[in-house]
Amino acid sequence: MIKTTFFWEIIVRSPFRKAQVLFTTYYAYMVEYRAELFFWVLNSSLPIILLGVWTEASNQVELPLSAIEFARYFIAVFFIRQLTLVWVIWEFEKEVSQGKLSFALLQPIDPVWRHFASHVSERFARLPFSIALVLLFFALYPQAFWVPSLTQVLLCILTAAIAFGLRFLLQYTFAMAAFWVERASAIEQIWFLFYIFFSGYIAPLETFPPLMKEIALLTPFPYVVYFPSAILMGLPVRLTEGFIVMGVWSLIFYGLNRYFWRKGLKHYSGMGA
Repeated sequence: MIKTTFFWEIIVRSPFRKAQVLFTTYYAYMVEYRAELFFWVLNSSLPIILLGVWTEASNQVELPLSAIEFARYFIAVFFIRQLTLVWVIWEFEKEVSQGKLSFALLQPIDPVWRHFASHVSERFARLPFSIALVLLFFALYPQAFWVPSLTQVLLCILTAAIAFGLRFLLQYTFAMAAFWVERASAIEQIWFLFYIFFSGYIAPLETFPPLMKEIALLTPFPYVVYFPSAILMGLPVRLTEGFIVMGVWSLIFYGLNRYFWRKGLKHYSGMGA
């Protein structure tokens, strides 16, 4: 009986209780900045601008997708982008350069979980604004309205969750450079140049030359934007291959992350590298 109680309290209940406290705390913190959240959502509205560009282009020349399909694709990209946005590298860089990481290391929980809880809580806080803008778009452009099937919705939720985890892991791995360099965020800015092109953020992969599309699908970029967006709007995708590629890249960056974390802690001086 004592062993069973110990297992329940320490192994099962304690982690869930900590997770609940973290998520509720950071959600309350994010809601305090709900006015800023609206502007953060607008700041990610580039797909809405590109929507107009590509729909007009499809009316002028023959493209792989129709004007309606381009409209649906970019509204899906806008929504997925709200779910997969990550900024952990800037937070971690600040913690290391200002020595704030020292206080987090004294607490009995890996600092990554605080960043993760902050990101997840922010998703729920910004969700009403994202949905409101999507509904406004459909009110202005009702021809593009569509209702995804239940299978599409469930697969989209699954792939969006994995895409967020992969994007978070990628950026958190780059953040480890803050132990050695002053501006780790510069790495993310270089990476972002490839991300914005190969992820399908500015153009669906159907518009790419066949060879370039195949190469892009071997990288992690398309799976954080294009993959869940295409599933949501019903474009044909290679599901099994997609999940395998996402899993392989997740394992690679998880290994790199843990390696550089251990090395970085040995190098960390409490006031930056």
